[in-house]
Amino acid sequence: MNEDVEPQAGAAGPPPGAPAKEVRFTLPDLPRLRQFAENEARAAGMSDEAIGDFVIAVNEVATNAVTHGADIGRMRTWETNGGDLVVEIHDEGEWKPGPLPGAVGGMGLWVARLLSADLALNVGDGGSTVVMRFSGKN
Repeated sequence: MNEDVEPQAGAAGPPPGAPAKEVRFTLPDLPRLRQFAENEARAAGMSDEAIGDFVIAVNEVATNAVTHGADIGRMRTWETNGGDLVVEIHDEGEWKPGPLPGAVGGMGLWVARLLSADLALNVGDGGSTVVMRFSGKN
């Protein structure tokens, strides 16, 4: 991943016992991943407008994972007890600092942060993980 976000230490993942769905993806799989994300958002009861924002955020982070991180990424989704939808996108690449001043790209995490209710970035020896939370039933 390669964005202008301060990485945090720590583990990510669903709470113990929470049912999570997982899909692994590569760059050519991004259309399938966007469809999976849309289906998850609909199942969580999001409005059409919220679904669009959710899919954009997922696409931005997933694209970063397989273009700046590693050749393969993993996405997991789960719902919170309060009905929010959480998505975790992980790659096994090395963290690289965000875009340089004047860059015309590299704004994916910034966009995802604007569209999500919460975004956390965790990096370490095992790669980079972005966890985003979105309001579920609107």
